[in-house]
Amino acid sequence: MINLVHPIILLFLCSILSSSISAQNTKISVNVGVVLDMETSFGKMGMSCINMSLSDFYAARPKYKTRLVLHLRDSKSDVVGAAAAALDLIKNVQAQAIIGPETSMQTNFVINLGEKAQVPIITFSAKSPSLASLRSSYFFRVAANDSSQVHAISSIVKAFGWREAVPIYVDNEYGEGIIPYLRDALQEVDARVPYRSVISPTASDDQIERELFKLMTMQTRVFIVHMLPELGPRLFAKANEIGMMDKGYVWILTDGMTDFLATTNSTVMDTMKGVLGVKTYVPKTKELENFTARWKTKFRRENPDVFINDQLIVFGLWAYDASSALAMAVEEIASSANFSFQKMNSSGNISTDLESFGLSQSGPELVQALLSTRFRGISGEIGLINGQLQTSTYEIVNVNGNGERKVGFWTAENGLVRTLKTRNFNKYSTSYTSLGPITWPGDSTFVPKGWQIPTNGKRLRIGVPVKTGFQEFVNVTPPFSNNDTTGYSIDVFKAVLEALPYSVPFEFIPFATSDGKAAGTYNDLVYQVFLGNYDAAVGDITIRANRSLHVDFTLPYTESGVSMIVPIKDDKSKNAWVFLKPLTWDLWATSGCFFIFIGFVVWALEHRINEDFRGPPYHQLGTSFWYSFSTMVFAHRESVVSNLARFVVIIWCFVVLILTQSYTASLTSLLTVQQLQPTITDVNQLLKYKENVGFPSGSFVEGILIQLGFEESQFRKYGSPEELYNLFENGTKKGGIAAAFDENPYTELFLSKYCSKFIMVEPTFKADGFAFAFPKGSPLFPDISRAILKVTEGKKVKDLEGKWFENEKKCPDPDGKISSNSLGLKSFWGLFLIAGVTSLSALIIYAGKFLHEHRHILLRSDSESTIGERLKAVFKTFDQKDLSSHTFRRHEIGDRSVVDVSVPNTNCPPSPSNYSAHTESEFSFQGTPPAEHGHGHSNGQAIEGTESEVELTFQLQIDQ
Repeated sequence: MINLVHPIILLFLCSILSSSISAQNTKISVNVGVVLDMETSFGKMGMSCINMSLSDFYAARPKYKTRLVLHLRDSKSDVVGAAAAALDLIKNVQAQAIIGPETSMQTNFVINLGEKAQVPIITFSAKSPSLASLRSSYFFRVAANDSSQVHAISSIVKAFGWREAVPIYVDNEYGEGIIPYLRDALQEVDARVPYRSVISPTASDDQIERELFKLMTMQTRVFIVHMLPELGPRLFAKANEIGMMDKGYVWILTDGMTDFLATTNSTVMDTMKGVLGVKTYVPKTKELENFTARWKTKFRRENPDVFINDQLIVFGLWAYDASSALAMAVEEIASSANFSFQKMNSSGNISTDLESFGLSQSGPELVQALLSTRFRGISGEIGLINGQLQTSTYEIVNVNGNGERKVGFWTAENGLVRTLKTRNFNKYSTSYTSLGPITWPGDSTFVPKGWQIPTNGKRLRIGVPVKTGFQEFVNVTPPFSNNDTTGYSIDVFKAVLEALPYSVPFEFIPFATSDGKAAGTYNDLVYQVFLGNYDAAVGDITIRANRSLHVDFTLPYTESGVSMIVPIKDDKSKNAWVFLKPLTWDLWATSGCFFIFIGFVVWALEHRINEDFRGPPYHQLGTSFWYSFSTMVFAHRESVVSNLARFVVIIWCFVVLILTQSYTASLTSLLTVQQLQPTITDVNQLLKYKENVGFPSGSFVEGILIQLGFEESQFRKYGSPEELYNLFENGTKKGGIAAAFDENPYTELFLSKYCSKFIMVEPTFKADGFAFAFPKGSPLFPDISRAILKVTEGKKVKDLEGKWFENEKKCPDPDGKISSNSLGLKSFWGLFLIAGVTSLSALIIYAGKFLHEHRHILLRSDSESTIGERLKAVFKTFDQKDLSSHTFRRHEIGDRSVVDVSVPNTNCPPSPSNYSAHTESEFSFQGTPPAEHGHGHSNGQAIEGTESEVELTFQLQIDQ
């Protein structure tokens, strides 16, 4: 019995172990469709990389539960074929995901099928930005979006200073998708797209040649080529054949061709010498080297009749990583996903294939798994943000005879860099010095300027204004040829073209109607340049903000501004009061006040020590005024004895001398010279009295006048200096004008002819001068501006001014006179300041000295006297003579000697001075003499003794 139990237990254990091993070996097969063009080497390469990816993936992860089962369908290079293949995979195979198709056109329709069936569509080669606009959550692109390279291209254009670039692209969804992004990127660096060259994918060599000949007739020499290798080599073969690969041309390739350069044969490479290309950057790793070597061996063994160069292109790497990403995502959802399709009920009796296939149950989960997948693949970091592989680095290559040569990189953080090891995260470079040496077409090492005047193309069409007046600037006469177009502006333009380092053929096209009259205003002429009817506009065209919205203006070649011209009149009103006109009222008033002030100062300084300023109050007042006012004619006879007064008088006489000389000169001018005054001095006068104003026909000045508040009924337009003169002659009452507004070059020209009758007055409105107008982004624009600087800084512009305006600057009317204005206080306030400070300082010094000498009066201890009484005593003392002064002591001695000696020898009456002395002596005995310096008695005794002697002397005279 025991022997039977053991075999049963052993059999049971073996059964359990066998079931466990069988369960471990069970793998979940997941159907995956692949849609490629298997008739092309590209499709075979992609399929080979996909197979190797899954083989390597599961070999490294043998314990994974899922296995991708590939179902290949050939799209036969056809959009319908790709759609049919995808439909078959979804409906019949129930593919949980589809890798492919190859092209953007094929992928566009397949994406809609995947969205409808909830099947992710994963492409590694469809790069058109237009696919992202479908906004399908089931579309994944493990490849660089074409729009991510446009900033690398625009950085190259900016680095070399090119202002225009022409894109040449294939006429399909792949070619058109990048153009909006490329145009915007070029506009950000101030580069214009003047033309877009579109070539059909089925274009013949003759059609390509005709398109290239059209490009040769244009100025632009920078071309950006965006097409696939099927069409690109044919384009360059024709370009090389007709001479468009010579010096001066620039060719830039997008990665659509640059990524395939490794597979391009040497014959094609020879036709592309000097081309720059933007290429997807793939970091070099040991894994990449190992895979490339294995892939070459496998591919050559499986496809011995297909020629592939040693370098594996980036699309194969993306195919490898796309397959790995899908395998990871499928394994992630294996435990929860239902890898089956839910059948959909058809609506109606008629059922089509589009309605009959079901919905993938695993689709939504698989989408989320793909979005969260992150790993490092052989092409670099793999991460599908919003279903898109992120690319931030591009390699810049230069095609030469030996193939492609790396000259630098472009990164989103640093711009152009020579190597990735020298990246500076704080600086964005757009300088060509950050790149290595470049060989340009024609084996040239000099940077092409990016444009050229075509020798076999049309000349520059230069629009010039047609005008009847001020023809010194622009004068166009029939039959409208270059030789019949003259003027200062025209000569400046010709001189500028001569200063260019190259020749620019041109022809002047008058902006005129069929009958030879002006076709519009200057604004209209500038707008014609914007419309492309003219290549430039040349003439007396003023830079204005509204015009600069449509064109680019060069640097100005003249200064400008808007000024007002008014007639001048001779003020002949020489009436009886004309003598008051030389000085303004404020100067008259100031002078009068100073005469009074100086008289007061001299009196204050002199009346205590000078007999000429003594006497009754009215006599003293009259003497002071007489003295100060007589200095006007220097007729003052009174002498001053005080040093302070002498100093004041010297300064004041100097001021009076300046005033009188200035007054005499101004009065002489008023009486003898013609007085020219503007009839209008302010714009407000014109507005107040509703005066008519004039401005040139078609000028922007009209807008300025409207802003100032003028009404259109006040406007009068003119076209020549003669018309303007007639409007002034008529005046507002006869339909003329009272003032005219025009730009300074025109006003100066008008005044040079009528300098004796009109004058330029304020205000002056700012204007930026005359310049030449070019289309926005014109390659000629920067060179013309630099040439203008050369001409205006040199002697040439002076010679041209002398040629056109020298005779006009000489006023033909000999009666022109300058106007004379009244003298104002502003011209003399410095003199008055000196006189005032000097006089006031002398007065202060004298007052301080006087108060110090008589301080005992203010400081006496008499308790009965009030402050008022003390001040009254001070003023009384100030009014009295200063008998201690040397002038009075010398005077008394002189009087005594005169009396004693002269009386016996003459019978004449005494002189006024003797009489004055005698009178004062008699007056002094009528009361008690005042105390002086605190010694009243002693002084009184001295005076008394002196008076007694005088009395005795007179008595002796009587006796005799």
